[in-house]
Amino acid sequence: MTTPFYVSPQQAMADRAEYARKGIARGRSVVVLQYADGIVFVAENPSRALHKVSEIYDRIAFAAVGKYNEFENLRIGGVRYADLRGYTYDREDVTARGLANVYAQTLGTIFSSAAEKPYEVELIVAEVGEGPEDDQIYRLPHDGSIVDEHGSVAVGGNADQISSYLDQRHRDGMTLAEALKLAVDSLSRDNNGGERSLTAEQLEVAVLDRNRPQKRKFKRVLGGQLSRLLESAESAAGSEDSSDSEGTEESTSESED
Repeated sequence: MTTPFYVSPQQAMADRAEYARKGIARGRSVVVLQYADGIVFVAENPSRALHKVSEIYDRIAFAAVGKYNEFENLRIGGVRYADLRGYTYDREDVTARGLANVYAQTLGTIFSSAAEKPYEVELIVAEVGEGPEDDQIYRLPHDGSIVDEHGSVAVGGNADQISSYLDQRHRDGMTLAEALKLAVDSLSRDNNGGERSLTAEQLEVAVLDRNRPQKRKFKRVLGGQLSRLLESAESAAGSEDSSDSEGTEESTSESED
C-alpha cells in the first residue's frame, strides 16, 4: 500500500490562490471611478455581446474579469437575489453591501472546497448614492474577501500598475469626460510602461448616474455618445496643455526682461 502524497493546508491554499490569480491576470482590465454625478465603469472589451459590466438592480451595477462563464453565473445569481429580496421586502433593502456579502460567501465556499477548482474571477459591486459620500464600491477577489474601495479601483490584467496610476491622478468632483479620459489613459498603459491607443470600439462603458429621474440609474454609454465624450476629453486636455505652455513662455520672457 502506497502512502498518499501529503500537501499542507497552507500550501494547498497558496497553490489555489496562485492558480486563480494567474487566470485573472490573463484577462483585460476593468476600471471603476467615482465622478461628480455617479460612478463610471470602463472595460477594455471589443465584444458587443459578452459584457463585463452589467446592471444588477436600481442603483447597483456589477463588473468582473476572468472566465466569462464563471462570472456570468455569479451575475445571474446576483440578479435573482436582488429581485427576490426587493419583491419580498422593499426595493430599498437591496444594497451593494448585502450583494457583496452574498458573493463573498459563494466565492469563499468555492475557494475553500477541495472538490472543485477556485473561480478565476474578480468582481466589483458598486452602488450610487444620493451624494458622492454615499457611493459604495466593493472589490471581491477570488477567495471571497471583501475590500471597500473609494475613488477608483482596477481589476484584472496589470491591475496594480493601473491602480497606482489612478491613485496619483484621480480627484473628487471630476466630470464624466474627465473620469472617462483618466480611465482610458490608465487602460492604455502596458506592462512595459508604453502606451497603446484605445478606440471607442474597443471599450465597454457604463455609468450609474445619480441624476437620472427614474429608479434605475444604470446606463450604457455607446456609439456616438462615447465618441463625443472621448473627443471632448481630448480637446479639453489639448487646450490645457497649450495654455500651460503659453504660461511657461510668458514667465520665461518676463524673467528675461
